[in-house]
Amino acid sequence: MKKICLILAASVLIISCAPVLTKDMMQRGTYGVRLADVRQNQEQNTGRLFILGGIVVKTTLTKEGSLVEAIYVPVNSQGYLRSYGTSNERFLALYRGKDILDPLIYSEKREVTVAGEFIGTRKGAIGEMDYVYPLFDIKEIYLWEEYKAQDYYRYSPYYPPYYRPPYYRYRYSPFYDDYPFYPYYYPW
Repeated sequence: MKKICLILAASVLIISCAPVLTKDMMQRGTYGVRLADVRQNQEQNTGRLFILGGIVVKTTLTKEGSLVEAIYVPVNSQGYLRSYGTSNERFLALYRGKDILDPLIYSEKREVTVAGEFIGTRKGAIGEMDYVYPLFDIKEIYLWEEYKAQDYYRYSPYYPPYYRPPYYRYRYSPFYDDYPFYPYYYPW
């Protein structure tokens, strides 16, 4: 019995620590860099693979492929987004695959992790201000699940898991969205 529990615990740890991109990309890529440094040292960085996190500003379909403009968010060694902080950097990522990155799916405020090869820079504008974007050729991309505000308020953080008031047990059960009249009772 102890061996089974140990195996289950180990498998949960392994799965929870899995990178979002392939291991090969995560090992070859550089992460946690400042985009200003990449722009300044263009000759040294051209052709290098970078792992970038981002919040999509917009996705456009061009003759070259799907072009994603994103606000830069640093990632950890597994490709998970770190704290947004006050990011003031943006980047462009170009996808030249057979498929397209649909602008309705890769829409504004969606989070992505990108493995991209630095190509160079491209001039553009943010509002009326001129901006020089670092441009990356996407080798692999991961679209994070869309965050919904209702998920945040589903369970109250003020009650420990072993105690829920009677009204909480009925209305805010995990089955509430699917079965609005199905009462869910905790076994304790």
